[in-house]
Amino acid sequence: MSVDHIRDVAQSRLTFRRDSTFHKELRRRVDAYFHRSNRSQRDCPAMYLKTAIILTGFGAFYSLLVFVAGSWWQALPLAVLLALSMAAIGFNIEHDGSHDSYSNHAWINRLAAMTMDLIGASSYVWHWKHVVVHHTYVNITGHDADIDISFLGRLTPHQKRFGLHRWQHFYLWPLYGLNVVKWHLYDDFRDVILGRIGATRMPRPKRWELVGFVGGKVLFMTLAFVLPLLVHPLWTVILFYVLIAGLAGVVVSVVFQLAHCVEEAEFPLPQENRSSMENAWAVHQVETTVDFGRRSRILSWLLGGLNFQIEHHLFPRVCHVNYPAISKVVEQTCRDFGVRYGEHVSFRAGLLSHFRWLRRMGAPTAGSPQLFVAPEHGTAE
Repeated sequence: MSVDHIRDVAQSRLTFRRDSTFHKELRRRVDAYFHRSNRSQRDCPAMYLKTAIILTGFGAFYSLLVFVAGSWWQALPLAVLLALSMAAIGFNIEHDGSHDSYSNHAWINRLAAMTMDLIGASSYVWHWKHVVVHHTYVNITGHDADIDISFLGRLTPHQKRFGLHRWQHFYLWPLYGLNVVKWHLYDDFRDVILGRIGATRMPRPKRWELVGFVGGKVLFMTLAFVLPLLVHPLWTVILFYVLIAGLAGVVVSVVFQLAHCVEEAEFPLPQENRSSMENAWAVHQVETTVDFGRRSRILSWLLGGLNFQIEHHLFPRVCHVNYPAISKVVEQTCRDFGVRYGEHVSFRAGLLSHFRWLRRMGAPTAGSPQLFVAPEHGTAE
């Protein structure tokens, strides 16, 4: 498939095959599990307890770092803990809230989603970028903005290759730290001004949405710069902002990359001369996504179930505390219908697969130094 065709379909709305028997049966089995176990899909007590723990930790680490720490050996570990607590807010509280999977009550979901503004990124823009665009067009080059990092990296076989990509499996890891800084200071403003996420249009925020966007940025700037400048010199504030945001950026970026930019994930394109995908939506979600570390309770708790990305993409409105249980149902259903269910047994295995994928995407390809075209993928149904 040519670069021109990829560019053309990026400007159009993609469609998937009509809902499959696989998806209907999968929903039936998962619904039966919740009915049989008497567990709630949302408003889970464990989620409210986790929220209290994470927000308390965030507030404590911030206060100790800004107002108590008097030396570098006190400030440095607090900065690391603050960065990790910011990532935990995004992984757990904000992520569930933005997908309406935190609660059955819309106002509670909205409050949970707004914790994204607390840690510096716009919950409004995130909704469009992640919930709408990424979850609809996952791993489709030209549509999924999460796999487009401009010329700095080549994450899919259908993106243009530059010479510097030969070394991307080494240099991209520290550059992932810039993602959060870009969200805070550039990306959100750019997307709102342009009114689009990549090639996909996004309505600009109006009225209360605009108030929320501006208010969220003011709140974060106050926490990140104004209050610290009252007690610390400018160079110290900037240094620790870059350190905290950079570490949070690496953690967030790597966790999301392990789900989609690995060897086992598919990167399908629309059918030639058409704006439609070969597979049904549910099959597409499974085959473009890979789980990792499913058996680690600690990892699942810290990452908000993002190591169960297949389950999340299929059931985004189910609270993540339920993912370990329903993953068994999802995996068995995939086996029954011949749909490939991909997973890495550990976080380390996922890291290594992402490293190898970056190396493969950066290597020169025979016959086409600019573009590698993957072989056609057959239907999984």
